[in-house]
Amino acid sequence: MPIKSRIRTVPHYPKHGVMFRDITTLLKDPVGLRITITELVNRYAGNKIDRVAGIEARGFIIGAALALQLGVGFVPIRKKGKLPAETVGHDYDLEYGTDRIEMHVDAVSQGDRILLVDDLIATGGTAEAAVKLIEGMGGEVIECCFVVDLPDLGGRKRLEKHGHNVFSLCEFEGD
Repeated sequence: MPIKSRIRTVPHYPKHGVMFRDITTLLKDPVGLRITITELVNRYAGNKIDRVAGIEARGFIIGAALALQLGVGFVPIRKKGKLPAETVGHDYDLEYGTDRIEMHVDAVSQGDRILLVDDLIATGGTAEAAVKLIEGMGGEVIECCFVVDLPDLGGRKRLEKHGHNVFSLCEFEGD
């Protein structure tokens, strides 16, 4: 697939032994970026979606472009303390502690159909927290969409185990 070939692998980042899948090389390539957004638009066009929610930071890039093409609004989901107005948040566990993601209290309304987007799914902790955040505000996550899935880390299975639909454009085996 042309998308996968445009994603750079950075060995030993952010720590030794990790093979980081960097989509910035995909984003800088106009053909790769166009293919990525076009494939996602083709998948979701015609579905009832009220908004696209993107997880900080690369999820903003893909999510905002996708929302624009679908003719819907965009909701940023950010790390704690980054949004200027009143927020609602969800804490979640990491390998090395806890973290928190937030969105504005008026970002999602009861019954809104939300497409959740991020660049990559690894263990699924951040995506699962984002789903809980959206659902806690009364939204329905219609699908969790990623450019890259790292299936060996179990994120897709984690989300599917809780009944969430997951889609990715490509996979990389291994860590």
